[in-house]
Amino acid sequence: MKSRILVIDDEAAIRDSLRMILEYEDYLFSGAASGQEAIAAVQRERPDLVLLDIKMPGMDGMEVLRKLHALDETLPVVMISGHGTTATAVEAIRSGAVDFLDKPLSSERVIVTLQNALKQSELRSENRELKLAMESKYEIVGQSPALQKVLDSVRRAAPTNATVLLLGESGVGKELVARTIHRNSTRAGQRFIQVNCAAIPEELIESELFGHERGSFTGATEKQIGKFEQADRGTIFLDEVGDMSPKTQAKVLRVLQEQEVERLGSARTIKVDVRVIAATNKKLEEAVEHGEFREDLYFRLNVIPIVVPPLRERREDIPSLVQHFTRRMAEEHNVKPKRFDGQVLDALKQYRWRGNIRELRNTIERVMIMTPDDVVRVDDLPGEVRRGDSARPAESAAAGGTDVSSPEPLPPAGAGTLREFKDASERAYLVQKLRENNWNISKTAEIIDTPRSNLYKKLEQYGIKQEVDG
Repeated sequence: MKSRILVIDDEAAIRDSLRMILEYEDYLFSGAASGQEAIAAVQRERPDLVLLDIKMPGMDGMEVLRKLHALDETLPVVMISGHGTTATAVEAIRSGAVDFLDKPLSSERVIVTLQNALKQSELRSENRELKLAMESKYEIVGQSPALQKVLDSVRRAAPTNATVLLLGESGVGKELVARTIHRNSTRAGQRFIQVNCAAIPEELIESELFGHERGSFTGATEKQIGKFEQADRGTIFLDEVGDMSPKTQAKVLRVLQEQEVERLGSARTIKVDVRVIAATNKKLEEAVEHGEFREDLYFRLNVIPIVVPPLRERREDIPSLVQHFTRRMAEEHNVKPKRFDGQVLDALKQYRWRGNIRELRNTIERVMIMTPDDVVRVDDLPGEVRRGDSARPAESAAAGGTDVSSPEPLPPAGAGTLREFKDASERAYLVQKLRENNWNISKTAEIIDTPRSNLYKKLEQYGIKQEVDG
């Protein structure tokens, strides 16, 4: 498609000269002899770029530039001057012009300037579209009182540099909250670095967070910049922070206290300016009591605690979430958006959603792909959603009861302390889920919504070994 160039100059000879240059290069030409004509032309037909003379009677070029940007701040404008000075060029660029041309105008210089300006404009447009797409991807959807309470906390916390601790069950959207805090902070133009502390093997997490020098350990063939250094002047999001080893906890505490990191294999400290947002689905206070998490680090992280509610406490948001995910899935999978029957929405609102928003999203994706008709009905939903029996095995184990349809081992009745009972309940739940999935670790980890590395740790902790028939 041809680009349309609007030339604004009070001299007809200049407009005619530029018309010949532009049309020869296959651009579409529009001309205006004054600022008023130019504003009318921009309102009438949006040009792709403007060539604007500075020296004009009546409304001069700088005033026209300001008015054009008031109409459309994304419109690229190249200024033209017959008396160009460095000061004039600097003022034009500061006022929003993308480049500056001196008279007399050479064909080659005009074309190169236009090509560069149009390319930059196209890149800026693509970046805006990508940014909007990313914001849509990480949009927090819903109007429930429980969610509004979270967003109120986010609005207060975001403009500060205070450390934020996000608490809540797995799948509730803690990452979305973290990204919203970053996006609304003074660091929004800098990097947002995410680290899942549970997904990185213990022997590698220090290298991931703090970096290493070449040869600092076996396999360190190249120098690596750590996540804290990568997040300098931006935000680092430490997800599943409760799964960090004591040694890593101590080093993270030092970064928070001193704002400096030390790569593995190096004695040199590097100053960093990083805002920390941490998240966990564990009760860190209990972990502190049992010596599993450093108390001093807990207090450093817990400056602004924000509890993200589970989906069952904001059921009124489910229809909005369904609509949001339906639109997203249609775009991602190139399928026609489907309509959800009223009974389907009732069923979705009744279901317990142990996996929270992540489980709801996966369910919508499944029915969008697998439902042959344009309308999703109750029969199209997964069996457990139709029955409304979410998470009964886990809840039964935690309560010491049984589930008739899926018998599972009970924790010992003689568990003396609450901690012993919880450990026994968790062990019983893991054994049951492993049996259901034929001891497939990856599949089990996915179904119970935990990183595979975390599941391996639990198997080792509880001494769980695969059962062999016969």
